[in-house]
Amino acid sequence: MLSHRFLFILLGALAALSPLAVDMYLPAIPAIARELGTSIEAAQLTISAFLGGFAIGQLFYGPLADSFGRKPVVLVGLAMFIIASIGCAMADSLPELLAYRMLQAAGGAAGSVVVNALLRDQFEKDAFSRAMSFVILVMTLAPLVAPVMGGYISAHASWRVIFWLLVGLSLLILALMQWKIKETLKPEHRQPLNLGLILKNYWGVLSHRSAMGYVMCGSLSTAGMFAFLSGSPYVYIEYFKVPTEHYGWLFGLNILLMMVVTFANSRLVKGVGAERMLQYGLLVIPCASALLVYNAWSQTGGLWGIVIPVVLFIGHISLVGANAMTGLMGHFPLSAGTASALAGTLRFGIGALVGILVNLTPPQSPLPMAIAIACCGVGSTLSYWLLTVKKRA
Repeated sequence: MLSHRFLFILLGALAALSPLAVDMYLPAIPAIARELGTSIEAAQLTISAFLGGFAIGQLFYGPLADSFGRKPVVLVGLAMFIIASIGCAMADSLPELLAYRMLQAAGGAAGSVVVNALLRDQFEKDAFSRAMSFVILVMTLAPLVAPVMGGYISAHASWRVIFWLLVGLSLLILALMQWKIKETLKPEHRQPLNLGLILKNYWGVLSHRSAMGYVMCGSLSTAGMFAFLSGSPYVYIEYFKVPTEHYGWLFGLNILLMMVVTFANSRLVKGVGAERMLQYGLLVIPCASALLVYNAWSQTGGLWGIVIPVVLFIGHISLVGANAMTGLMGHFPLSAGTASALAGTLRFGIGALVGILVNLTPPQSPLPMAIAIACCGVGSTLSYWLLTVKKRA
């Protein structure tokens, strides 16, 4: 029997593929812009293209995972991710890179949907939150080292090497998923695949006020991180003149705190409860947002005046995400794939939109990024208290 430890490691690696595809190449964006003959803000749109493809892909994978099972869906998605990564590595123009990035994201979206649904098949309520925290803990190891690796690769080799590394890693995960993972969706729980039922299931989530409170608080907090991903290459490397190979170390501070908070959640959630842990995260995030905007506006603290509140914000995103997903899944145990897909679509769709807004005009200071992050943080907290808590009361 597959041990929980190995399961969490493998699912964490699967879930980490898409963050790796974003985080590892962030330091290389200036180099990509130079080689492809475009501006940095145009090259940063490849992040929004990835997030958009990721959002759209999840809409399809959710119903497919509820109808055909978790394993076939994730294997097809991984194959698509591999093919698109090869295309990214060989792209000769920005439009070509944008197209392959969207396809790469659409393939990676399968892993995100299946991880949530597969865990929900095996764990319930607070046990699900605890399992999800362990998976996120494993997943965050990748973004911890990815920007550092990407920074050194882009400083000493071609940015295309980053995508060839993704090809190799995804091939390994594909082999392990085929070899080690068994189907977890029982035949009697499978949903017929028809458009009417798919739309009904999606509407069931969209029209459920409390569920949408959980969806939006998780989506908006994550969108704040995507605002950072879209704006930070300019803010850190261009504005504050941080060397490309050092960008990853500053980025890694976010992940270090995220790992600590995620580990604490996995230990505390059983006794405290997912709801109380979620409320704690939604207290920290708007406070960090306010500090970030103030420092960016007043230029207090220089680089560290931006880094510290960003670390506080991003460090608590996994806490909000894991416990918000627990609340959502509790409402839809028999259509976990669909619920997870809709949550992921909104999370990454909003993230893509925020990333585009951050890069609408050439940035002049850290303030546009800070305002975008703060709006997401405040919106996350308001979504929970106005929708979910009011409904429960």
